[in-house]
Amino acid sequence: MGACHGNQNGKGGFFLSLRGQDAKFDYRSVTRQFSSRRVNPFDAERSLLLLKAAGKVAHQGGVRFREDDVEYQILRDWIAAGAPNSTSEAPRVERIEVEPSEQILIEPADSVAIRVTAFLSDGTQRDVTRLACYEPSNLAAEVDRDGIARRQAFGESTVMVRYLNHQAPVRLAFVPARPDFAWSDPPAENFIDSLIYDKLRALHVNPSDLCDDTVFMRRAYLDTLGILPTADEARAFVADSHPRKRAALIDTLLARPEFADHWALKWSDILRNEEKVLDATGVEKFHAWIRQSIAEAKPLDQFVAEMVAARGSTYENPPANYYRANRDPSTRGETTARLFLGVRLQCARCHNHPFDRWTQDDYYSWAALFARVDYEIVENKRTDKNDKNEYVGEQIVLVKDEGEVQNPARKATAVPAFLGGATPEFEKQADRLPPLADWLTAEQNDLFVKSQANFIWYHLMGRGLVDPIDDFRATNPAVNPPLLDALAAELVAANFDLRHLVRMIMNSRVYQLSTEPNDTNLEDESNFSRALVRRLSAEQLLDAQSQVVGVSPRFNGYPAGTRAGQIAGVHRVKPRSKPPSDGDRFLMSFGKPERLLACECERSNETSLSHALMLISDEGLQQRLTQPQGFAARLAASSLDHAGVIDELFWTALSRPPHADEQAAALELFQRVEDRASAVQDLTWALLNAKEFIFRR
Repeated sequence: MGACHGNQNGKGGFFLSLRGQDAKFDYRSVTRQFSSRRVNPFDAERSLLLLKAAGKVAHQGGVRFREDDVEYQILRDWIAAGAPNSTSEAPRVERIEVEPSEQILIEPADSVAIRVTAFLSDGTQRDVTRLACYEPSNLAAEVDRDGIARRQAFGESTVMVRYLNHQAPVRLAFVPARPDFAWSDPPAENFIDSLIYDKLRALHVNPSDLCDDTVFMRRAYLDTLGILPTADEARAFVADSHPRKRAALIDTLLARPEFADHWALKWSDILRNEEKVLDATGVEKFHAWIRQSIAEAKPLDQFVAEMVAARGSTYENPPANYYRANRDPSTRGETTARLFLGVRLQCARCHNHPFDRWTQDDYYSWAALFARVDYEIVENKRTDKNDKNEYVGEQIVLVKDEGEVQNPARKATAVPAFLGGATPEFEKQADRLPPLADWLTAEQNDLFVKSQANFIWYHLMGRGLVDPIDDFRATNPAVNPPLLDALAAELVAANFDLRHLVRMIMNSRVYQLSTEPNDTNLEDESNFSRALVRRLSAEQLLDAQSQVVGVSPRFNGYPAGTRAGQIAGVHRVKPRSKPPSDGDRFLMSFGKPERLLACECERSNETSLSHALMLISDEGLQQRLTQPQGFAARLAASSLDHAGVIDELFWTALSRPPHADEQAAALELFQRVEDRASAVQDLTWALLNAKEFIFRR
């Protein structure tokens, strides 16, 4: 009944606690409310509780069980016995265990029996398989009331097993027979490959081949710097015959200043670095601090701790902008948990979390740690007097001696506590932020370490080991738990060095795989048996266009020549006060986030018909492409013959030479068009609209 009567507003006047988490409340609701008509001890089978659930009386929730089901019999006997209140004496369920916790079923095997055992507070155990609920994560599996999971399609599925307020996952993989399967036995560059291979081999999946040098080089530049290699850089790399040239390129890229630009952009997105709340000066200061932290290789734990413990002027101490963007205890708690622990707490605000272990008590005790953060508004030159969320001017983030959070469930002051960890005794007027920062970023804090390792993996591989990356919970396990453990351990051993883990991942064979599938991994989207194709981000795509046409777009409020990937905020100049420039419009159209949410989900890298139309008919691009100082004009006026011009364009746009058929088609265009400049522009336009240009392969 959790989804209906257990939701915040109940159903039909019948309220229950979610997942049976408040037995006393539930007992009163069932036996005393509604004039006690829900149970009838004198004629148990006439009780509304049974009549509606068994479908004998109209029930919006449908039939929940039938008369011959064990649930019906248990409830009928309880009601007939007078509906005794045993909530205080009955042993509590302390945990559940499921067997198996994971299983690979290779055809013809198509089913597995899940057994659920409850461990009670009196030391006894009980088989609750028949009483548990089973919720598969997708349509690959179906589970009946007896806990038998059956294959509905080949693939992987996580079954969430729930009994009362306890949950446990069962990971299942249904694998086609493939009687001719033979493991390809590819070499392993490091532990990443070995751990990925272990699972692929068990799934009868072979990884794709390595990508070629041109694909690797373009991929590496985009992932580390957010830009394309120049034609000269691309040619030099392909011509290099050294066997370790890929590792050398990775080292070179990690040392370039654009690395800090690119990763500062990622952090600015999720830290909500935008002008409405922070104002333009605050955005620039915060972005500069983020970028400098990455440039100087500040350890990630220190980077996070400086924000969480920050106070002072948001202009003079930029990490204090973290609290300028998160202005109340609940928002601060939710954001901190999401970004630095990979935990979605918001569902526990109104009731215990339906899919995770966090309770309402946890939520408000965590929020209480942030209750004493306050602000001194030095000035506020608000341009829109009706917008209370706008701040223009310096602010001082400070910590008061007093300030608490009320827990509405208990109607009492929440006791400050760390999430899932021991909490020190705070003095009455103690500053809670420094001990919080220490606990949060400690190497012993598995959630912090794993969520940061997963964040880095996601941005390089296109998908998190835990996905979504801010949803760590037992019922959303990592697709490869040993690999996540190993990456976390590597991050700790490297003193939380971002570049070290990026280097480790990029040097793996798994990172360097082709996007081309083979006969065994065509359907695999989650186990990294091949590289995932994904569209370039708005900033990457616009900067790539600019590199090819040789002319940068304008962005309101920024000097000419600024790359999209270097922009600190969202709207340095409000769209209402000045129409967006062509560069601003492009970024908004292609998914640059407004930074209103502390979440990767706000950025969109999807493709749509409107995107295709804009790429085909973008007036801003047309103007830049036809500029007399642009690359197309310079190339058309160069001494290169037609073949040389075509070759240069392909290397510049796609980081490779043209194939024979492409060369022939381009030469035919140049011979057909009298004006060579027009031919260069047409070919450039075609390359900028090619899938190979728009997507990272």
